[in-house]
Amino acid sequence: MTRVLIIDGHPDASSARFVHALANAYADAAQGRHEVRRLDLASLDFPILRRRSDWQDGPAPPAIVSAQEAIRWADHIVILFPLWLGDMPALLKAFFEQVARPGFAFRYGKGLPEKLLKGRSARIVVTMGMPGLFYRFVYRAHSLKSLKRNILQFVGISPVRISVVGAVEGDAKRRSAWLERMKALGRRAA
Repeated sequence: MTRVLIIDGHPDASSARFVHALANAYADAAQGRHEVRRLDLASLDFPILRRRSDWQDGPAPPAIVSAQEAIRWADHIVILFPLWLGDMPALLKAFFEQVARPGFAFRYGKGLPEKLLKGRSARIVVTMGMPGLFYRFVYRAHSLKSLKRNILQFVGISPVRISVVGAVEGDAKRRSAWLERMKALGRRAA
């Protein structure tokens, strides 16, 4: 059994958000086949970081300590979020800044930092109003590359796979097909 952590990164708790439906589909299919835990960012309470000293030396808030424990526990991490202004929502970025602290996610040393979260894989699932191919080829999926390379792989999480769910305001058939894809991924913990 794979230990799967699902991070629902939509800042709006409304059940009408498609990101939540995708997270639920993945979780429901993974249950029973894998161990599953979930973090819903809309319900977490933590401040944004304003100073390097808070990030480097300050204590992590309780919600972040719990999130770090869940990440340490996980073999596979699924991160879902909507694309807002070409990037992840600010709350999700603030979450990664809080979580990826020195001593937890990486350790300074001589030369390159030591990656402390090796042995974990990830899947990023991003939703957007524009067609997914347009985002990939015109905008070059820059925000996904940044999350993959500058955050996840920087701390040792690899491989990182990506699912781009474009045109989410499209027809119900397309949304249903994506829910089925998430179920298939959940069954395989992929």
